[in-house]
Amino acid sequence: MQFVKPDVDVNFIGKRKIAFIVSAVMITISIASLILHGGPRLGIDFQGGTLIQVKFAAPVEIDAIKSGLREIDLAKSSVQEFGDQGTNEYLIRTDGSVMTTEGFTTDLQKALASATGSELEMRRVEMVGPQVGQDLREKALFAMFFALLFITIYISGRFELKWMISGIMAAALIGAVYIFTLLNVSIPWLIIGALIVTLVLFWFLELKYAMGAIVALVHDVVITVGLFSIFDKEFTLAIIAALLTIIGYSLNDTIIVFDRIRENLRKYHKNPLEVILNRSINETLSRTLLTSLTTLFVIVTLFVMGGGIIHDFAFALIVGVAVGTYSSVFVASPILLAWQSKQRKK
Repeated sequence: MQFVKPDVDVNFIGKRKIAFIVSAVMITISIASLILHGGPRLGIDFQGGTLIQVKFAAPVEIDAIKSGLREIDLAKSSVQEFGDQGTNEYLIRTDGSVMTTEGFTTDLQKALASATGSELEMRRVEMVGPQVGQDLREKALFAMFFALLFITIYISGRFELKWMISGIMAAALIGAVYIFTLLNVSIPWLIIGALIVTLVLFWFLELKYAMGAIVALVHDVVITVGLFSIFDKEFTLAIIAALLTIIGYSLNDTIIVFDRIRENLRKYHKNPLEVILNRSINETLSRTLLTSLTTLFVIVTLFVMGGGIIHDFAFALIVGVAVGTYSSVFVASPILLAWQSKQRKK
C-alpha cells in the first residue's frame, strides 16, 4: 500500500539544521524542567510509600478526606482526584510505608466515611518500602542502559560488520559500570557518564550507524521524560516499560531507513551522500508514516478510553512514537553526514 506517492522528493536532509535546532530546544527545555523539579516525580515504585485508591458514593471535598486521614495519623498524605471527572475517585499517597493490614483498611474506611459523610469503596492499597524503591530505581536505569548497549552491538554488526570491536567495547563498559557500582558511585550519574563515554568511543571507532541510532534513542527518551516533568506526571515502573517500548519502536524505524541507505550506497555510490540519504528516507516514507499512524491510532484510543490506570503509560507511548518517527528521519540519518566531513579532513 502506497500512502505516499512513489516519486515524492522531500529534501529532509536539507532541513537538518532546522531539525537539529528544534531537537536542541526540546532537549534543553526537558533537561531544564528536570533540573528545576529535582528530577522526575517518582511514584511509590521508586520512592517508596503507600498508595491508596478510594471511590466515594457521592462528591466529597479533598479537605474532608485530609481531615479523616489526620484521625489515623496520616496527616502528611497527599490527596488528588483520579480518573474522569464525576467518578469521585481519589488517590492518597503517603511518604512512608504503613502497615496495610485488614485492620488498617477498616480503620481508614471508617475515618474517611465519618469525615466526608459518604460511603466509600477501597479500590486498591499498595505499599513499597524505601529500600525496594531504591533497588527498583537502579534496576530500571540499568535496564535502559544495557538495552541501548546491546542495541549498539547489533547495529554495528549488522550494518558495519564490526561485531568484535563493538562486543569488546560493550564488555569493557559493562565491566567498568559494575566496578563503579561496587564503589557506591551514584547510579544516575554513573549511567550518564557511561553513555557519554559510549558516544565518544563510537566517534573514534567510527561506528557511525550505531552512533546515529543511539543518539536518536537518547533523544527520544530525554524528551519523553522531560515532558513527564513539564506536565508533572508520575514516573512509575509502567513508564519504564513504555520507555523500553519506545526504544524498540524507534529503533525499528531507524533500522528500516538504515537498510535502505545501505542498499542505495551500493546502487548509487557515485552520488553525493546527501542525495542518497534523501532518496532513502523518501523511499521508506510511506512505510514509516503508515506504521506510525496506525500505532498512534491504537495508543490514542487507549489514552482516551483506557482509564486513569493506563493514562500515563499511553501518554508516554504517544510522545515516544511521535518523537521516534521524527528522530529516525531528522536525527539518526543526518548524523551519518558527520562522518563524511570527518573523512574529508583525513
